[in-house]
Amino acid sequence: PVPIGVSTGHPNVTAGTIGARATDGTNVFALSNNHILAAMNDGREGDVFLQPGMADGGRDPDDAIGTLYDFEPLRFCQLLSCPSNAIDAAIALTTPENVGNETPDGGYGTPRPWTHEPELGLEVQKYGRTTGLTVGRITGVNATIDVRYRNGMARFEDQVVISGNGFSAGGDSGSLVVTKGVLLGDRRPVGLLFAGSPTSTLANPIDVVLDRFGIMIDGS
Repeated sequence: PVPIGVSTGHPNVTAGTIGARATDGTNVFALSNNHILAAMNDGREGDVFLQPGMADGGRDPDDAIGTLYDFEPLRFCQLLSCPSNAIDAAIALTTPENVGNETPDGGYGTPRPWTHEPELGLEVQKYGRTTGLTVGRITGVNATIDVRYRNGMARFEDQVVISGNGFSAGGDSGSLVVTKGVLLGDRRPVGLLFAGSPTSTLANPIDVVLDRFGIMIDGS
């Protein structure tokens, strides 16, 4: 199985990150962003997802490791209105034989199945396709921010802001953000990374993502 935190994407997408393996108690899924697994609303249930993503040499069908299962549609700003979004997320059906539940060597390992509420000052970490393992700190919660996509501008509300130079870069979208602590306080999922700049990174609160799909992180 491929680890989490590595390159992935819909065949019509360059590349993002497999954030985590998740389950609804019966099925096993790969968790990432809509704009990574569902090609910014253009994907359809049953479309394959690749590992690695197209930008890293992945090709359909040789590198397909599962199929798109569900995604939350992104709502873009129009001339006179700007609807709000809560998450940029999608899940793809896969198997434990295709997707593992731990990061590559040198990462944080396996995330916990139980989550942690985002809070100011909380130290967090992520493992992503582009920048690997990085550490940052939550400096904003309940944030409202406009994010520019290829299809236009989208407004997000109640988001998590993480600060730390180099915490993320293009291609890290979809990474799972987890706590960095000791013992049971370590590796607890906090957010799903979906956008960023050189100094700040944005993440959807993970509980909102998991509730939307009726899943939990398949961790230890």
